[in-house]
Amino acid sequence: MSNWKTRLEAGALALAMLALAAAAYWPQAGSGADRQVLGAAKIPAGPYVALTFDDGPKASTTPVLLDGLAQRGVRATFFVIGENVEGNELLLQRMEGEGHQIGLHTYHHKMLDQLNAAGFYAEVDQLRATLTALVGREDFMLRPPYGMMNAATQARAAAPIVLWSVDPEDWSDRNTSRQVAAIVDKAQDGDIILLHDIYPSSVDTALQVVDALLARGFHFVTVEQLFAIRGVTPENGKVYRRLPPPRP
Repeated sequence: MSNWKTRLEAGALALAMLALAAAAYWPQAGSGADRQVLGAAKIPAGPYVALTFDDGPKASTTPVLLDGLAQRGVRATFFVIGENVEGNELLLQRMEGEGHQIGLHTYHHKMLDQLNAAGFYAEVDQLRATLTALVGREDFMLRPPYGMMNAATQARAAAPIVLWSVDPEDWSDRNTSRQVAAIVDKAQDGDIILLHDIYPSSVDTALQVVDALLARGFHFVTVEQLFAIRGVTPENGKVYRRLPPPRP
C-alpha cells in the first residue's frame, strides 16, 4: 500500500496549486480574512466541507454532476461501486484527471459487517484492483455501504474508513428543496456531506448546495484535502465522520 503521508503531501501541494487560482476556485480568498498556511502557500481560512457521493458512477447523471462541479471550480469525493465502474471507466479517469478523489464502496454494495474474511476481501480488494488498474494507485479510502461495520471491518479495511456528518437521505425522495435545506441549514466547518450521484434530483441538490454554501463563504475540498488542511494523518481502520477545526 502507498504511504498516506505521501498522499497528504500531495494533497497539500494540490491545495497550494488551488490557492494560486483562488479567484477561480475560492472567490472570497482575497477578502483580507485570516488565511491558513499550508506548506509554503497560503490558503483561505475555513469553513471547509467535503462533498461526497456514493453508489456511482452512472452514465446518465455523473457527467452532469462533473460538469456542474467543474463550472464552479469544486472538487468532491466519489465512493464508487465496482459493478458500476464497468462500462464507465472513462468517467473514473475523468474524475481522477479533474482532481476529484475516488474511494471504495465495495464491488456489489454488500454490507461488510455481514461478510467473512474471504467475502470482505473479495468485495474490497476486487474494487481496489479495478481502480488501481484505471488510475494507477491503490491508496483508496473506504466507505462501507449503509455505514455498516464492526471491529472485523475495521481490522480488515487496510484503509481509513470515511462516514459522514450530514445526510439529507436523498435516496428516500426526490425532493430537492427539502434536501438542500437539510444540508445548508446544518453544514458546519469540517463536515462530510453524503449524497448519491445516481439520482438526477441529487445532482440538482448538490449543485444548489454548492452555490448556497459558496455564497456563505464555505470552501469545498476533497476528504483527502480536508485531512491535509487539518494536519491529520488518516489511519487505516479508523472511522472518520467529520474533521472540525482544532479547538483554540
